[in-house]
Amino acid sequence: MHTETMWSLRPGTAADVEPIAELRAAVMRPDLERLGRYDEHRVRQRLRDGYSPEHTSVVETDGSFAGCVTLRPREGGQGLYLENFYLAPEAQGQGLGTAVLRELLARADEEYLPVRLQVLQGSAARRLYEREGFAVESEDPIDVFMVREAGAVRGPRPPAA
Repeated sequence: MHTETMWSLRPGTAADVEPIAELRAAVMRPDLERLGRYDEHRVRQRLRDGYSPEHTSVVETDGSFAGCVTLRPREGGQGLYLENFYLAPEAQGQGLGTAVLRELLARADEEYLPVRLQVLQGSAARRLYEREGFAVESEDPIDVFMVREAGAVRGPRPPAA
């Protein structure tokens, strides 16, 4: 059931790293266990090691922590990389992920930037990404690497004047 949830994005802070690490561990556990890759310590430490509050947004519903997403510039100016997109279990299945993703993709489209991500093999999140225009670029036994080309919604970049 899709309900109209009031949500907002706020800038991430250094203090958000532990709640996000805990959310990552909880949300990723089923898929990582299925793939034989779950490690209680590593799942949190990988988030801590790569956390960049300056590129992270915290998803809030009714003023409470409901998830997070990182949209980081790729090295060499090659578009954006979407990572650490996690919603609390109680916030899933209500259209919130779609709404957040569409807002972020609209920002990327304004700048004609491609967006890349990786998702675990067999993850339900892959369907969301495919619905929003992502296509498989490559895959391995653990991850699927996807891209949504620049201007996927707005069309090709207009010629320079």
